[in-house]
Amino acid sequence: MSISVIILAAGAGTRMRSSKPKVLHELAGIPMVEHVYNTSKKLGAKQVQVVYGHGGELVKQQCRHFAVEWVLQEEQLGTAHAVEQAAPNIYGEDIALVLYGDVPLIKLETLELLIKQVKGNNVSLLTVKLPDPAGYGRIVRKDGKVIAIVEHKDATDEDRLIKEVNTGILAVKAAYLNECLHKIDNNNAQGEYYLTDIIALAVKEGNEVITTQVEHSYEVEGINDRSQLARLERIYQRGLAEKLLKEGISLGDPARIDIRGELNAGNDSFIDVNCVFEGVVNLGTNVTIGAGCVIKNSTIACDCHIKPYSVIENAIIDKKAEVGPFARIRPGTHLHENSRVGNFVEIKNTLLGENSKASHLSYLGDSEIGKNVNIGAGTITCNYDGANKFKTIIKDGAFIGSDTQLVAPVTIGKNATIGAGSTITRDTEDDTLTLSRSLQKSVKGWARPIKK
Repeated sequence: MSISVIILAAGAGTRMRSSKPKVLHELAGIPMVEHVYNTSKKLGAKQVQVVYGHGGELVKQQCRHFAVEWVLQEEQLGTAHAVEQAAPNIYGEDIALVLYGDVPLIKLETLELLIKQVKGNNVSLLTVKLPDPAGYGRIVRKDGKVIAIVEHKDATDEDRLIKEVNTGILAVKAAYLNECLHKIDNNNAQGEYYLTDIIALAVKEGNEVITTQVEHSYEVEGINDRSQLARLERIYQRGLAEKLLKEGISLGDPARIDIRGELNAGNDSFIDVNCVFEGVVNLGTNVTIGAGCVIKNSTIACDCHIKPYSVIENAIIDKKAEVGPFARIRPGTHLHENSRVGNFVEIKNTLLGENSKASHLSYLGDSEIGKNVNIGAGTITCNYDGANKFKTIIKDGAFIGSDTQLVAPVTIGKNATIGAGSTITRDTEDDTLTLSRSLQKSVKGWARPIKK
């Protein structure tokens, strides 16, 4: 049987106090609705529909990479009404799975178990036991079987003692879902069409409601405000941290790491506190990441040492390289084996060769730097003329003195030396010393300006 997923994402989310649709607020760096979508795709769903409403065009725009059918709910008339907008696109023996765009931490394994329970016209319902179920619809059972869902405001004192509550997530045959949706009315205080009424219909018609109960309530928690979002963020991040620990990676503090994408790391690596990983980051074995680093879409090979407060983006760093502290490695950079980039050095779109180093206070952009090169403090590649960018080539063994400006396009020869304080505008030959300084002179009797 094929799976057709309906993700409800039409709510305004007024408690978020935001002009942005609720489902676009991010958890671990991606919109919460994208978490639900990703889980749906892992299920192998043949079809995913997203029902949108409030701010819908923005949802569609930001999630345009989704392989889904977009379904508009022009009026928000309840959950059954929302599902009804998508129901005409699901058919017969398909299993319809209803999920929520603001419930981002639902697990794949939970949904797989829920779907397995669907047989005939039975309804498979996800429930959870809460220590304080106030405000939730109670699951009422008789002889162990579900006979009703009673909303909190309608519950008797006896009903309110029930800890098992409805999550709203259910799976049912598409044909039976469509049949039930046509029978649901809005004869209630809110004047809305409730999806939970399907349970009462199924019981009335003699169809069993089979439940799957989640172990951890956070799986089915909806996010309605920023406080709930922050709480689930920490739960999610702690889960990722536990996974790293089990894989042999040490963490300075598992409560102080943020992974906003995918982090793959080899064993015996160490990540200190307050590091942020974005996109896809790959770390080799025995890598040390110092406190406060931000690393995005980069590969860092074995035995590298990234010192505190370094920022690395879209870069490749080969084994035994050293970066930082306070270094910025920008997109297009490749640091080769045993290279070193020190404090307050910025590198962009540059190849730094094996055993080469730029230890202090430099900017290297659009450059190709060979092996065993030393870049002195304060060196700048002047790669931009205001309209176009040009390349600097520094060949193997060169020594660039401190406070040097290399005006691209320019090539520094093999084993060449550039004297400190030089401005180099033309290519230099191999094995030469090149200087460009005015002669030193002293002016006797010169007086400093005095503040008036």
